[in-house]
Amino acid sequence: MTFERPIADLQKLLSAWESWEKGEEQPGRVLANLKTAGLADVLKQLRDSGWKPTK
Repeated sequence: MTFERPIADLQKLLSAWESWEKGEEQPGRVLANLKTAGLADVLKQLRDSGWKPTK
């Protein structure tokens, strides 16, 4: 049995980040939530597309 990672969920990523900013979650829980919501995939896709931050 193989495990296929689900597609990144931007709403879950944003929700995890907002809970961190509000102080509602501990750092370890926030990192776990970001990981399971697909943050690594989003960052890789941004890198591969040549995205550069502004300001």
